[in-house]
Amino acid sequence: MTENQMEWSRKRDELVSAVKQLGFPRELGEQIAKQLGSPKAMDRMLAYLYNVKPRTAELIVDEMLAICSDIDNWHNKKAAEEANARYNQMLYYGLGAEETD
Repeated sequence: MTENQMEWSRKRDELVSAVKQLGFPRELGEQIAKQLGSPKAMDRMLAYLYNVKPRTAELIVDEMLAICSDIDNWHNKKAAEEANARYNQMLYYGLGAEETD
């Protein structure tokens, strides 16, 4: 198992434990970890769980969806920045020209 896989596994276990401590089923924690997909996103969710201590599963799922939306927005922003950089490069160097380093 790689270091990244071990970190993901540790964060998943911590998230599942936090969800269970709030009185929700283990499966909810497992599905939330699966949807979030990264240790950093799980850290954000853990901070929410520890600080807010939501009383309903709907609140937990709503926060998970908000975190996923933030991540998607970040990915879209980065893709737009990359497209803009390539467009500016095309304007500067012209069509068919390759930039040399």
